[in-house]
Amino acid sequence: MAPVERLFGWQHAFDSPVVVGLCAAIGGILLLASLIIFVGGKAKWFSEKLHADLSTRTRSWWWLAPLMAAPVLAGGFWVILGTGVLALLCYREFSRATGLFRQRAISIAVAALIALVFLTAGDHWYNFFLALPALGTILLAAVGLWGDQPAGYIQRTALGIFAFLLFGIGLGHLAWFANDMNFRPILLMLLVAVELNDVFAYCCGKAFGKRKLCPGTSPNKTLGGALGALVLTTVLVTLLGRMIFAGTLMGDWVRLVPLGLLVALAGQMGDLVLSSIKRDLGMKDIGAAIPGHGGLLDRFDSILLVAPAAFHYINFFIGVGKNEPARLMSSAFGI
Repeated sequence: MAPVERLFGWQHAFDSPVVVGLCAAIGGILLLASLIIFVGGKAKWFSEKLHADLSTRTRSWWWLAPLMAAPVLAGGFWVILGTGVLALLCYREFSRATGLFRQRAISIAVAALIALVFLTAGDHWYNFFLALPALGTILLAAVGLWGDQPAGYIQRTALGIFAFLLFGIGLGHLAWFANDMNFRPILLMLLVAVELNDVFAYCCGKAFGKRKLCPGTSPNKTLGGALGALVLTTVLVTLLGRMIFAGTLMGDWVRLVPLGLLVALAGQMGDLVLSSIKRDLGMKDIGAAIPGHGGLLDRFDSILLVAPAAFHYINFFIGVGKNEPARLMSSAFGI
């Protein structure tokens, strides 16, 4: 596939049967959920509070799901652009919640570094991409000196580095998948698996979860829910991966099962990381951008850790975009 077709070729959106199946499954799940909530409300299966909460969440998913799938279907360029915008918006929520936005020099530097990550992804310049965590850390350590104010240096610099690594580098790895000719089924698999990982944990926790997992961090999470999600998400990723990676080293059960475990564990860790941040700040939600879900960070916390973990695992065995032309823009300027 030529770079132009990969980046802008929406005509190839449904070339993969996995993409067709996942899109149909997403629509089917939303229809079924809406029907259950409607009938359950009439039959009084739920309390009024629970019914209202489920209705709000489901209505949000009716616009969230197409918004997440549209860039993937439209082409790699839109994946990189959309993920870059998401990273900046997540950083905005984080900086406002922590007060980091008041440190203008650090905040501007973090935003600029995040933008640079996605420019590098769009350019398919892998060596520069790998160097950015170290170079970004050095830059932020230097920018933290701005204003000659030693008081608070550790806090503002550490917060800036943490935010850059979490939103820039974490989501940057999600965007980097767009450099692979097989990016659509891979990205949809990861997004669906991450979201269902939460659903599996919730359902399994309600069904047989008794012992609390981390009561101080997230009181509603149970060990049973976590283990149930671990098993179900691993099965889901393994089955989808068999089709997505058929004919490659990653198509083997021996490699797909660890990938599923990695997605499930990293997803749950991402959720717990944000819960820890919110507990530390004394907040219930980071924002209110998505009715029933909270802010963008509340919804996309899991993918922050899943994306780099899955990327490097897959890249180790078969590479990500290794056969695609590199440095699409920078080489034209003789850099």
